[in-house]
Amino acid sequence: MATEQGLTKDAILHSVAGYREQSESGASKDALEKMFERDKENLRRLGVPIETIGDFADPDDLREARYRVPTAEYSLPSDISFTPAEVALLNLAGGVWGQSSMSDNARSALRKIRALGNSVDEPIIGYSPRISLREPSFAKIQDAIESARVVRFAYLKPGERAARTRRMKPLALVEYEARWHVHGIDLDANAERTFLLARITGSVEVTRTLFDESLREGAGTRALRGLKDVAARNVAILEVHPGTEASLRLSRRGKRVDRGIHIQFVDGDVFADELASFGPEVRVIEPLSLRDAVVARLRATLMLHGGAA
Repeated sequence: MATEQGLTKDAILHSVAGYREQSESGASKDALEKMFERDKENLRRLGVPIETIGDFADPDDLREARYRVPTAEYSLPSDISFTPAEVALLNLAGGVWGQSSMSDNARSALRKIRALGNSVDEPIIGYSPRISLREPSFAKIQDAIESARVVRFAYLKPGERAARTRRMKPLALVEYEARWHVHGIDLDANAERTFLLARITGSVEVTRTLFDESLREGAGTRALRGLKDVAARNVAILEVHPGTEASLRLSRRGKRVDRGIHIQFVDGDVFADELASFGPEVRVIEPLSLRDAVVARLRATLMLHGGAA
């Protein structure tokens, strides 16, 4: 990026520390050139544009070709600037998400921001949290949202024994109750729906069918509003033993009252799975349907391990 004219391969191999050290340790020129080609492709996959400038008289002759990273393509637009504090926050956001869960565009943008050279010498936060993605369908749905493509997947609806194929225009991924949901337009129902990623069975198929990108505007806000409305209609009253893991985790999400902890929930079956995992540390008082679901799971576990019903 420091040169507009570009550098030849020999100049790069002799000036870049990694190549120079390999050369001094006895690596052959052929090995260095293979390493150079591999690194060049890796950089391109990372979103770093590399321009090859051949001989003016014979552009196909690459023996004396020069390579450069065109600043105009790699730099941010001239009307965008960041203060050191803003750069620190953006770097923090990148650290929270982690490379594996960021889109290609997001990774490329973060590299451009870090390439600005802004010094970040003020502490922003004592530690960086991490957003973990346990759902294998997340990445494909994220790609489908960014490319505005219809997806197809098998979905196991609460109360049903067999999964049904769904076709939807995915508009937003939202996190609620520490679980990921995809919100979009269900093409079979011709209406907006929100699906829990944990209930998607098998792989997600990203089709070639495109949809209008403008549909994504405000979708995340609508999804969260809908999930909050559902949760407001489903309130569990739990009796939790103090000092236990259940008390630590559930107290954060609910409101403690005389009869126990009141917690709102969206999916009764998923919530029952969670409550059953705490064993004797928690008991459901209301609603009865949730209590029955937890009891059924505990009985199934007991029977699986040879206990008497």
